[in-house]
Amino acid sequence: MMRLPANKIVTCSSMSFLRAVFMVACICMFIEPHYVISTMLRFNTKGEFKILQVADMHYANGKSTACLDVLPNQVEGCSDLNTTAFIERMIKAEKPDLIVFTGDNIMGIDVDDSAKSLDLAFAPAVASSIPWAAVLGNHDQEGTLSREEVMKHTVSMKNTLSLLNPPHADKIDGFGNYNLEVAGVHGSPLQNRSVLNLYLLDSGDYSTVPSVLGYGWIKTSQQSWFLHISRRLKKAYMSHPEAQKESAPGLVFFHIPLPEFASFDSSNFTGVKQEGISSPTVNSGFFTTMVEAGDVKAVFVGHDHKNDFCGELMDIHLCYGGGFGYHAYGKAGWARRARVVKVSLEKTVKGEWGPVMSIKTWKRLDDAHLSTIDDQILWSKDTAGKLLQTA
Repeated sequence: MMRLPANKIVTCSSMSFLRAVFMVACICMFIEPHYVISTMLRFNTKGEFKILQVADMHYANGKSTACLDVLPNQVEGCSDLNTTAFIERMIKAEKPDLIVFTGDNIMGIDVDDSAKSLDLAFAPAVASSIPWAAVLGNHDQEGTLSREEVMKHTVSMKNTLSLLNPPHADKIDGFGNYNLEVAGVHGSPLQNRSVLNLYLLDSGDYSTVPSVLGYGWIKTSQQSWFLHISRRLKKAYMSHPEAQKESAPGLVFFHIPLPEFASFDSSNFTGVKQEGISSPTVNSGFFTTMVEAGDVKAVFVGHDHKNDFCGELMDIHLCYGGGFGYHAYGKAGWARRARVVKVSLEKTVKGEWGPVMSIKTWKRLDDAHLSTIDDQILWSKDTAGKLLQTA
């Protein structure tokens, strides 16, 4: 993101009725022939599934692209290759089951060739053979490819689960709206059920409404799609065989923070807030939509590089990834960082792997020790939002 000031929220009461009508009308766009789970993602035999979030790489041209906001003794030789090395360290240390890039993956205005820069930016993920997914930020399209072309190129890459847009939805705003399903442990009663649902959305770049300044927002058509998928997954999870009592947990990933991220201060979040919340000036109501859906436990964004906090609002954690890339603005002496999310299953009374028991998160710093900070429980069947006790 660029350093725009945090904005006040515009109340759009005149949009409320039209939004409600359009939400209903959009449901017809998402009729699917039948429900089939994707088994490309699955909990491991330890009953765990780990996600690495990479926020704001701002990759440009590789070795020739200098770092921003680093200490004087770090300037010489510092480039995009430091970002590459950080991803490689994180993959080796955490061994994630999925890597999610939450936008501003390349810094479009600084690239010579957007396709080449995308290839360089995602190269460590591709080389690792770990499944990965990406959404767009507000800078990815500012180079030699349009927003649609950036996403199309991303979708064409090896090992990615990214989609241009959902199947059976030909009228939806943005590019890179899709969901991923994580099946239970192989051989368990839930091996053919999605026990964890991931939603990825395009939060836009900049407002296209002349009277509204600032960043883009998640549109009504996207929210309609999200609600439809959430309800479909809930129905499938709570149906026989192996019917569950409630919907599987959901995690949501996009780039630009919602206005609700401004609801917190140092007394009610874990992490740091070192700059304003650069959300859209229009509140399109997506937070309310997630509350209505009932399955979302946490949201993960980027955009504001010097913020890395998680705060809980109405039983949903709103989390920043923290600035990752070395060609992105940051704070000299404040280490680049990445967020890790680990989801664990519970054992049933029969000793078999069952539904999700807990969702935890922590961050890793790109320092000499790849330090771990801010271990936190985001959700569990017994508690939520409590800081883990360290020995």
